[in-house]
Amino acid sequence: MYISIRLQTLWYFCIGLILVICCTILGANASSTPVNLYVSPLGNDTWSGEIAAPNSEKTDGPFQTLERVRDQIRTLKKGRKFPKGGITVYLRGGIYERKVPFILNAEDSGTKDSPIVYRPYLNEQVRLSGGKEIRDFYPVNDHSILKQMQPVARGKILQVDLKAQGITDYGQLSPRGFGRPDHPSPLELFFADQPMHIARWPNQGDLKIADVPAGKNGGRFTYDGNRPQLWNNKRDIWLHGYWTWDWADSYEKVKLINTQTHEIATEPPHGVYGYTKGKRYYVLNLLEELDTPGEYYLHRQTGILYFWPPTPVENNRAIVSMMKEPLVSLNAASYITLSGLIFEDSRGAALRIVKGENVLVAGCQIRNLGTNGVEIKGGIRHGVISSDVYNIGETGIVLNGGDRKTLTPAKHYAINNHIHNYARWVKTYRAGISIQGVGNLISHNLIHDAPHNAILLSGNDHIIEFNNIHHVCLETNDAGAFYMGGDYTQQGNIIRYNYFHHLYGLQKQNNSTHSTLVMAVYLDDGTSGTTIYGNLFYKVQQGVLIGGGRDNTVENNIFVKNKISISVDARILGWAKASAARGGNWRMVEKLEDMNYKHPPYSIRYPQLVKILEDEYGVPKGNKIIRNVYFGDGWLKLKNKLTDKTITIEGNLIKNDVSFVVPDDDLLQLKSDSAAYKFGFQHLPINKIGLYKDKYRKAVS
Repeated sequence: MYISIRLQTLWYFCIGLILVICCTILGANASSTPVNLYVSPLGNDTWSGEIAAPNSEKTDGPFQTLERVRDQIRTLKKGRKFPKGGITVYLRGGIYERKVPFILNAEDSGTKDSPIVYRPYLNEQVRLSGGKEIRDFYPVNDHSILKQMQPVARGKILQVDLKAQGITDYGQLSPRGFGRPDHPSPLELFFADQPMHIARWPNQGDLKIADVPAGKNGGRFTYDGNRPQLWNNKRDIWLHGYWTWDWADSYEKVKLINTQTHEIATEPPHGVYGYTKGKRYYVLNLLEELDTPGEYYLHRQTGILYFWPPTPVENNRAIVSMMKEPLVSLNAASYITLSGLIFEDSRGAALRIVKGENVLVAGCQIRNLGTNGVEIKGGIRHGVISSDVYNIGETGIVLNGGDRKTLTPAKHYAINNHIHNYARWVKTYRAGISIQGVGNLISHNLIHDAPHNAILLSGNDHIIEFNNIHHVCLETNDAGAFYMGGDYTQQGNIIRYNYFHHLYGLQKQNNSTHSTLVMAVYLDDGTSGTTIYGNLFYKVQQGVLIGGGRDNTVENNIFVKNKISISVDARILGWAKASAARGGNWRMVEKLEDMNYKHPPYSIRYPQLVKILEDEYGVPKGNKIIRNVYFGDGWLKLKNKLTDKTITIEGNLIKNDVSFVVPDDDLLQLKSDSAAYKFGFQHLPINKIGLYKDKYRKAVS
C-alpha cells in the first residue's frame, strides 16, 4: 500500500511537470504584443500580410482579401501564436466588392483581453460594397424606345447595357410591405452615392382610388384620367399604396389595365386589408414615366438600363446593387470590432450578428441598402455606436436579444448613431431602430426623416433615453414616433430624457374612422407598465397616447405647443373588447399565458399582472399623470368617460405663461425660477440629449 501511494504521488508530480512545461512553451509562442495584419485591394493573398504596402521587390506586402486575413488569424490560433494583446486588421483604402458575405464564426473570435479589430489604415476610406460599378452610358438612339418617352425626356436619358458588363441577375419587384415576408430589393441604381428612383407616376404625391366596384377584397379598382393610355408595356407594372389604413403599405403587381373601363386588376393577395375608395397609391416601373432627373428604368428582357442622370455621368460613379445576403455575417463570433468602415450598395443588409457576445460596430457609415442596416439577433452585449445609418430600404438597426420567459437581458445597445432616410422600400413598421427581447438600450441617437416609426419596441425592461427624434411618420397617420402595443406582458420599459419635436404626419383623411394624429409616444392596444419620464415634447400632434393599458406613468415631462399633450382611453371596454378577449385576434389573454404570468419571474417582477384578468379587466387602472409641465392650448384628453377617479392626475403645472429658456440649440428649458420646481419637478438634462463627440464621432451634425 505504501509503495502504491508513492507511485501515485510520483505520477501526479510528472503530470504536473509536463503541464508546466507545455504552458511555458505555449507562453513562449503567444506574444504579449498586439499583432497588426494588413489587407489591400492591391495586395496579394500569397504575401505575409504583415506589412502595409508592397515591398520594392513586390515579393511581400498586404493580403488582398478579407478571407485570407481571417484564415491567417485562424492559423495563428491553431499554432498557439494568438497574441495576448489582440489583433488589428488594417484595411487599406479602396473598394472591396463583395459577391458573397464575409463570414466570421466562433473560431474567428477574439477574447476580452485579446480582441480582434477590423479598421481602416490611417484615415483611408474603406468601402465594402455589394454592388458593381457600371460604365459606358450612351444616348438612346433606338427610335422605338424614343417614341415611348415623353418629349421632355428625349435627349436627356442615357442607356447602358448591363448584360454586356456581365450583369444578368436583376432581381424582382415583390409584394413586400406591412405584415408580409421580407425580401431583398431588386437591382437598384445608386449614383453619386445616392439612391436613384424607379420611374413612377406621379413623380410626387399620390393618386386616389376612384372606386372599388368589386368590393374591398375584389382585387380591382378604378382610376380617374387617361394616363395609362400612354403605357405600352404592361407586363411588369407595380403599384405602391396605403390601400386601406394610413399605417399599412404594400407593393402590388398589376395583372391588367382596362383603359376603356378605367379599371386596374392586381395579382393576389390584392393589397393589405384590401382596396378602399379614396385611398392613395402610385404607379412604378414604367419606361414612359421616366421623365425627371434621378429616375431610371430597367428593361429586364434586354438588360438595358435607362437613366436620366441628375448630374453628368462623367463626374460620378454609377453602381447597381447585386448582393442579396448581408455584406458581413457574424455567427456565434465574439469580441470583434468593425470600426470606421463604409458598408453600401447591397440588395440586402450590411451586417448580420447572430449569437456570440461583444461584437461592436463603431464609427461606420451604413448606407444605400435594400433591407436593413445592422441586424443583431441573440447573443449578449452586441452594439452599434457612433455610426451613420441612412438610405436604408427597411429598418436601420435591429436589436433583438434576451429571453422573455426568464426575463434574462441581452444588454445590446445602439448609442450615438445618426439614423435618417430609412424605410425607403417598405414604408410602415420599419423603424430607425427596432428593439426586441429583454434589457436592451437605445441612447443618444438622432433619428429623423422617415415615413413611419423612429423606434419600434417589443419586449421588456428596455431603456430608451437621450434620443433626439423629429420629422418622422411623414407619410402616415395613427402612428407613433415611438411605438409599442398589443401585449400586457411587455412591461418595465423606460422612455426618459428624449426630445420629441416637429411631428406632424399627414392631413386628416375624411373617411378615416381611427385617430389620424401622429403620437410622439404611442402606447397602443393595452400597453402597460411603461414609464415616460423627463422627456420634452415640442410641436407634436400628440405627445403621449395610452391606449387602454394599465400602470403607465407619465411623470416630470415638459409639453410645449402640442395639439394634444396626453390622451388616455378605455378601448378594451369599447371597440376593442372582442379583439382583447380570450380567443380575440389580439391574443391578449393567450400572450399572458404564454409568459406564465402568474408565476416567477413575471409575478415577482410585475406583481400587478397577476390579477389583471380578475380586477375589472379592460379598465385602464394604475395610470399616473404626475408633476408634468404644460404650455399651450391642448393638455389632457380623457376618452370613454374616464375621470381622475380612474387615472391619477396630480401636481401638474398647466399654464399659458410658463417661462422657458431657448438656448442656441433650440432645446427648450424651464427657467431656474419656474414654479414647477416648487412642487417637485426635477430639472431635465436637456443639454445631454442627442449625439455627442467621441473617438469614433469627431463632429456632431
